[in-house]
Amino acid sequence: MPARSSPTVTATPEYGGSFTAALFRWSEGKGAWFFVRVPERLAPSRTQGWGRASVTATVDGKTWATSVWREKSGRTLLAVPKHIRGTKDDGDRVRVTLRYAAL
Repeated sequence: MPARSSPTVTATPEYGGSFTAALFRWSEGKGAWFFVRVPERLAPSRTQGWGRASVTATVDGKTWATSVWREKSGRTLLAVPKHIRGTKDDGDRVRVTLRYAAL
């Protein structure tokens, strides 16, 4: 039986950019997830497992290391945790800067 191979990872230069977007709530309740949609022009050209790409994200001046991921529908999302978004809620606009790490 042949050995399973790992996905091919190709190096890409660091890139990114900034945009403004509205937060949207994915689920209800205390554990609700909040996301912003990453514009197509800033979507990663390549992803790793599960459609994820590592980024350094800054939302309204707060920076952290995280990932964006591409859904099967093709849109790319950034999860914005409570400690980053503060009191902002569904529909509130945030300023986002993404810096993609080289794969």
